[in-house]
Amino acid sequence: MLKPLLALTLLAVPVSPLARVASPVVPTPSPALLVLEKAQNTLVIVDPATLSIVARIPAGEDPHEVAVSDDGRIAWVTNYRGRSGGPGGNTITPIDLVAQKALPVIPLGALRAPHGVATGGGKLFVTAEQSKVVARIDPATQSVDWVVGTGEDRTHMVAVSRDGKVVLTTNVNSASVSIIEQRALAMPAGGPPGAPPNGAPRAGAVGGQITAPPMDWHVTNVAVGKGAEGMDLSPDGRELWVANAQDATVSIVDIATHRVEKTIPSTRAANRLKFTRDGRYVFVSDLGGNDMLVIDAKTRTPHTRIALGTNSEGIVMSADGTRVFTTLNARDAVAAIDLRTMKVIGEVKTGRGPDGLAWAVRR
Repeated sequence: MLKPLLALTLLAVPVSPLARVASPVVPTPSPALLVLEKAQNTLVIVDPATLSIVARIPAGEDPHEVAVSDDGRIAWVTNYRGRSGGPGGNTITPIDLVAQKALPVIPLGALRAPHGVATGGGKLFVTAEQSKVVARIDPATQSVDWVVGTGEDRTHMVAVSRDGKVVLTTNVNSASVSIIEQRALAMPAGGPPGAPPNGAPRAGAVGGQITAPPMDWHVTNVAVGKGAEGMDLSPDGRELWVANAQDATVSIVDIATHRVEKTIPSTRAANRLKFTRDGRYVFVSDLGGNDMLVIDAKTRTPHTRIALGTNSEGIVMSADGTRVFTTLNARDAVAAIDLRTMKVIGEVKTGRGPDGLAWAVRR
């Protein structure tokens, strides 16, 4: 009789908290607003329904921009500066949004000063300012699998088409944008380079015919305004709007023709720029003023200005298209704006240096 009693006694002993599987105190909501506290090296998860902070997670050295996986479970953060304090970091910090913890960093090797980050075609794209390139990272292998140089100075922000075949960057010090497109490689007369003589089938061909033309990447640099920095691709994919901080203008680039079709006045120091999800309006933040400019995308004229009481930086649209969030760096806060009334309806008090923003929706 002693053995059964002993077993029951052991089962009744409480399990030590240290032995339990760790879980977040407050689960990450879906959708969730992500905010980078640049001066504190952290990523903040915000519940947009209550405008309250759910968790703070270490995000690596000098986090600048953040992108989220399609399933809303992983965030990737660029680490711009190295430990010496100057531009020259070379890591991406992945963050598990469900477990609320940082994962092992993705090393970028010789690619220095990663800044802009975006997803497309199931891959992650990141700019490296010092290296003047855009790199692509395969999340499955956690490694760089593609690099294209722009030849321009301070390759800064990046936007990517859904299929990952068009990549767009701003080059701040060169006052330009780079349009990087995947195209079929042009072939000389007589067939592709290295084709066997006398019409013999090329290696890898089927029935003597090449099944698909080889692909290559073509870079077109388009001159825009001075200090070209923030940008956004229109929802229909036809136009790239670029905020030129030093010129106080916005350049509208036609993707198909690779030309600036119009330049319009903007804010004093335009920093970031975002379309509403329906493409009706464009919001422009201002590092040098106290208002946010809203432009009518169809007429390309000012629609309104929203009083913020301080300067603004990062911008992100809510997943349901009803609100816009912007960072108020000087006040260490994030403002929530109602898109119907175009008024501030709330504010989240953050830590020091809020900047990059993203939206996470689990699927």
